[in-house]
Amino acid sequence: MTDWMGMSAAPRTPPPALKARVLARAGAAGARPRWPLALAAGLALVAGALAWWGRSESLRRAEAEGRLTAARAAYRDTLSLLRSPGTRVIQIPVSTNGQAGAITIFADTMTHRWLVTCHHLAPNQPGQVYQLWFITSTGMTSAAVIAEAGNEPMVKALEMPKGAGTVMGAAMSIEPAAGSTAPTGPMVFHYML
Repeated sequence: MTDWMGMSAAPRTPPPALKARVLARAGAAGARPRWPLALAAGLALVAGALAWWGRSESLRRAEAEGRLTAARAAYRDTLSLLRSPGTRVIQIPVSTNGQAGAITIFADTMTHRWLVTCHHLAPNQPGQVYQLWFITSTGMTSAAVIAEAGNEPMVKALEMPKGAGTVMGAAMSIEPAAGSTAPTGPMVFHYML
């Protein structure tokens, strides 16, 4: 076998241009393109952003559904009070700071609850609020402190006071911002049932 090798052509040195081309091709074959890695990183960022957006959107929708459920329950409660066969409607015209307004009380004698609406009350002075009172057989009992709501009607659902005697009427006064334990400010109305 070695005899045949001797018959082979004598080794030659390749031309320098061939050597440079072979080495360039070998280097190019070993180098990988970088765009697939950049594409994968970009897709990972897009997927992360979409996951974050989907989660925040899901939380926002759940929060909105919770608010909607609470509002629906409040509306149903209000409608049940308004439609009750034992509901008596009391309308009381009032004047606050020369502005004509009205208080409407939907008094449900079956559930012993009131829905009170206040329309067109004048804005209070800074540090003052409107305070509703139950007039009972044992005296005045605070029902609610109502902050002035601008042009929007103010609405409060109230339970009758326990252990304060029979409710015989309602009143409203202007009190300091924290409210009072007994009427101290000017009376807006005093109504006996």
